[in-house]
Amino acid sequence: MRIRTFQGLVPIAQHVSEVAAVQFDTVNREGASALASNKPLSLLHVERAEIDIDPGIDPYSGSVYAKAQDNFIRLQAHGVLVRESKPTMYLYRQTVGGHSQAGIVTVCHTEDYEKDIIKRHKNTRRDRELDRTNLLDKLDANTSPVLLAYHQRASISTLIEDFMQSNKAINDFISVDGVRHQVWRLSFSLCVSLTGLFESQVPFSYIADGHDYAASAFRVSQFRRKANPKHIGNENYNWFLCVLFPISDLKILPYNRVVTDLNRLGREEYLKRVSEVFTVKPTSLKVPTHPGQCYMYLKSQWYELTWEAAKNGSLIDNLEVSILQDRLLKPVLGIDDPLNSKRIDFIGGIRGTAELEKLVNSQLHTVAFSMYPTSIDQFITIANAGQRMPPKSTWFEPKLRSGLFIHTLQE
Repeated sequence: MRIRTFQGLVPIAQHVSEVAAVQFDTVNREGASALASNKPLSLLHVERAEIDIDPGIDPYSGSVYAKAQDNFIRLQAHGVLVRESKPTMYLYRQTVGGHSQAGIVTVCHTEDYEKDIIKRHKNTRRDRELDRTNLLDKLDANTSPVLLAYHQRASISTLIEDFMQSNKAINDFISVDGVRHQVWRLSFSLCVSLTGLFESQVPFSYIADGHDYAASAFRVSQFRRKANPKHIGNENYNWFLCVLFPISDLKILPYNRVVTDLNRLGREEYLKRVSEVFTVKPTSLKVPTHPGQCYMYLKSQWYELTWEAAKNGSLIDNLEVSILQDRLLKPVLGIDDPLNSKRIDFIGGIRGTAELEKLVNSQLHTVAFSMYPTSIDQFITIANAGQRMPPKSTWFEPKLRSGLFIHTLQE
């Protein structure tokens, strides 16, 4: 793993909590607009600039990226985002509900992404990858980090823990979702030590969250390599913003599903079809406790769905999200392409089963599925095999914030 220091942009101390924003893919346009309302410094005005233009305009049009650039320049011109005095790295700790994770904020090389030293576990949606590519190219900056996971090394963990214990955080705030965010700026000597340790002791890492950001960084680096006759491989455009966490620190929550309709089936006919592929029992329970199980909410009633693993199936075939897709969502509900279908939505486990009940009871959706989460071991095994999980298989929590650190492609 190659990492290095970077001389980026950061928000000034008194505005850190106002600038910090949820990442672009965790909310839709309406949600982003609500979160950024009366918050002119929120980085959502850069990451989701369509909230500041006519709703009738295509969110992928050139005018959206131009608006994002204007908003980005404004934050710098008004002294909200300032350039660091020298290259550095950071520690970023998030704490919520008894769970804590501490990662190293740095930049990683796009060649490591290309060579699978930075491993992926899912494919990107072309429209979202292109959107983030256009934004990165327009801004000349990574405004949001990729969450990378690595196998813990005692030598690295000891340095990190000692530094956090011995030094005061430069930023410390609690976001509206109750997550505490703390940031430390690292000393030069610690940056040197960590760079050497990652090169010698960490052979690869895994993208946990941020596949679209990583793919767009690689694409922009390719564009600029070709356009630069003096390219040597160490230019800023070859590096992209990341936070590296030990795998043992990370937590995966369920990624639940809600569907708008029953594919023209009546309730009884639908339940009959479901009973042909799963064992179905009415229940008052809502949250799966083991693999081979999920819960379904339909017409104010919860049902337990259980099944036997496919004897000759692969690890991916036997993921709970794969079983539901292959046996029910596709053949019964007619959802062939869940990533692009307008009839299905995906709800992060942090919002709980109450959100599933709310969506169904409101009649915005007809049926909901409370899933058992993909495990860390499954995530790592599939990435190591070079395979790709089905869409929306993992929900890592807590989510990183955009705007706390910004890596610019030209410093």
